[in-house]
Amino acid sequence: MEIRKATVHDVETMQQLIQHFADAGLMLPRSYRSLYEHLQCFYVAEDHGTVVGTGGLHVLWKDLAEIRSLAVHPSCHGQGVGRRLVQALIREAEQLGISQVLSLTYQTRFFDKLGFQVVQKETLPHKIWKDCIYCKKFQQCDEIAMVYYTQVGVHVVSESVARI
Repeated sequence: MEIRKATVHDVETMQQLIQHFADAGLMLPRSYRSLYEHLQCFYVAEDHGTVVGTGGLHVLWKDLAEIRSLAVHPSCHGQGVGRRLVQALIREAEQLGISQVLSLTYQTRFFDKLGFQVVQKETLPHKIWKDCIYCKKFQQCDEIAMVYYTQVGVHVVSESVARI
């Protein structure tokens, strides 16, 4: 199993994976256009030459990024594919200097196991006013907001203490 940055050759499979879960009401759909426009934000999980999972990291503000369109083929559920994708996205956020990674999800147990904590959506104004306000579910959103606090903040505190 390899986790790598997505390429244009992955988009068709990525869109099919995402659409499968969108059709079940478990995530928002993504058009081919959206995937191509944001391709640099996406990773895929590849197993023996076949894309079996995808997920993207979308930067919302200087201290906040969101995991989007995390989808793993049903035949691969429970095999650590989603966990490995999320870990790659968290590493990307840390490399960018981002201290919080958000997920709006129905899969709270999955994200809880990875160290995410439930937060009130109202504490995320950059997400609410940038994206959520345009969503068809805005008035009746039933997704749970969860945040992972990266090691970026820990390094900043450690460096400040070391200088004293």
